Amino acid sequence: MAATMDESPVLARAAGETLAEQLAARFTERITQRLLAPGARLPSVRDCARRHRVSASTVVGAYERLQARGLVEARPQRGFFVRETQPARALPASRAAAPMPLPVDATALIRSMFQAQSGRPAPGMGTLPQEWLDGELLQRALRRLGSGDAGAWLRYGEPAGDAALREALAQRLADLGIAASPAQIMTSIGATHGLDIVSRTLLRPGDAVLVDEPGWSVEFARLTAAGMRLLPVPRGADGPDLAAMEALAREHRPRLYVTVSVLHNPTGSSLTAAAAHQVLRLAEAHDFVVVEDDTYAWLAPAHAPRLAQLDGLRRTVYVSGFSKILTPQWRVGFVAAAPALVERFIDTKLLGSLGTPGPLEHALAWCLSQGLLRRHAERIVARLDGARARVVRLAEDAGCRFVTPPQGLFGWIDVGADTERLAQNLLDEGWLTAPGLLFHPTRRPTTLMRVNFATSSEPGFWRRLRELADAA
Repeated sequence: MAATMDESPVLARAAGETLAEQLAARFTERITQRLLAPGARLPSVRDCARRHRVSASTVVGAYERLQARGLVEARPQRGFFVRETQPARALPASRAAAPMPLPVDATALIRSMFQAQSGRPAPGMGTLPQEWLDGELLQRALRRLGSGDAGAWLRYGEPAGDAALREALAQRLADLGIAASPAQIMTSIGATHGLDIVSRTLLRPGDAVLVDEPGWSVEFARLTAAGMRLLPVPRGADGPDLAAMEALAREHRPRLYVTVSVLHNPTGSSLTAAAAHQVLRLAEAHDFVVVEDDTYAWLAPAHAPRLAQLDGLRRTVYVSGFSKILTPQWRVGFVAAAPALVERFIDTKLLGSLGTPGPLEHALAWCLSQGLLRRHAERIVARLDGARARVVRLAEDAGCRFVTPPQGLFGWIDVGADTERLAQNLLDEGWLTAPGLLFHPTRRPTTLMRVNFATSSEPGFWRRLRELADAA
């Protein structure tokens, strides 16, 4: 199996193509699939030659072919880099004083999710493995749906979303201590769609937005593509750096703060109650809205402090979904907010999608009302606790350090070597990983890496990671 190999797969010397052509083809595939993101540095000529057991001239020939195809560029005294294919968008002149950072290409992380489906080991995967999910639960829900009145699905659904689902979601939020009536809830096509609706409603190009750093690179890329100025706030084990947040808010007058408050991606940390109160105090003092992304709610303790609970949805907008606990393909999310804001969100939703898939929403409402989703989540959490304990032992035995206490689905670890380079070398051997640079708004070298506790329990991965880190 490729993941257990000690070296990169050897190029086939007897093949119809030259070794340089084969090596160029290998890098071309990774670049086009975004497994090597724009701005990524290719291995040095000497290192690449050693790993692939070819001469330095063969590597130079391969890199020259990539350069001729417009896929890489040579930088004097630095090496070869994947070309940046999307130039920065210009800001209006009145906003140009604070330049927008360019996030690392977030599609590299998204595409790796699809690559993980090919059967490769994926310690950097962003979801639960397929075998952990309950296919029978989904089939029961869909069979239940099929036995209903088919005529109900032949017309547009309610603009706010399925009424039965919004009733069930109001009860779910009450269980979390968040008071919201069904009229304060709008469904979306997954949590990411909900976040997009919120930002398109409340922001205009050039507006400043506070974000966690490290954080979710898809959100960084989405906001930047819409013309927003990102204001990264360092994120620690207890929450954001409050002094840094206050300084940024005073200087830049942000409109929003977008945060994963509970089981943060990638650190796994959760806001303390004290930090949550201070965030809300700053939001009040500097007049910005807090967008609380609770994507991992089903994996977290119900008693974990939520900003929306403490604030009563006055200055907070709560966003969540079900893809992380049910299946990535069941794209149902929701937004809860003050009544006046919800009406504005519905208008934006209708302009962008006309509605949301009523049949899937109704099936999800049944899963919630019958307690099936709650019981499924309890089984997942128990299994994840066991997997996390195993991975923590393996990681620590391999000399890795957890930067934040291991919780939830993700671990944020320091491996002691540049994880972008390690990710390329591990990919040669079949391991898909998530190097730390993917979780920063701008490219930077880092020794940090995100691991998925549910997909990182093979000892061979940790042995190879340690060997490569030591060699680096």
